[in-house]
Amino acid sequence: MSETAKKWYVLRAISGKESKVKEYIEAEMRNSDLGQYVSQVLIPTEKVYQIRNGKKITKERSYLPGYVLIEATLVGEIPHRLRNVPNVMDFLGANKNSKEPIPLRQSEVNRILGSVDELQETDEDFATPYFVNENVKVIVGPFSGFSGVIEEVNNEKKKLKVMVKIFGRKTPLELGFTQVEKE
Repeated sequence: MSETAKKWYVLRAISGKESKVKEYIEAEMRNSDLGQYVSQVLIPTEKVYQIRNGKKITKERSYLPGYVLIEATLVGEIPHRLRNVPNVMDFLGANKNSKEPIPLRQSEVNRILGSVDELQETDEDFATPYFVNENVKVIVGPFSGFSGVIEEVNNEKKKLKVMVKIFGRKTPLELGFTQVEKE
């Protein structure tokens, strides 16, 4: 098979089972002739940072939940074999009358792969666990141990405006996401 005949397709998978589908297809590629027809299997993921107990935790989550991208040449029984992978529902865009999967346009592939690369490069994409009027405790800095209420959340700068009672008076503090924890 020539490499130019391979196109990108999208398999609809049960949400949360994308990695199982990818592992299964990759195992089939190694153990059978499926590797001649399928060259890549991708799950678009993004890195998300969360703050838990004052520590920065990195998680990977699916950028397009329920979808698995494959670069393949769909000839003969290959579409049937891919449809029958456990946890796969069907191809995205498959017409019920013709049963022929529709490949992605090159512009769509570039946009999806480009945005996935872009999401992998961004370091500070926090999933904000803080909300206005929430009680927090300062864990770092000169006000460590003080408790207060969040007045403002600035996601862009990763800062919070917290009203803390010091000597009986409310004092506003500007603190980073990593300097506080929920009470």
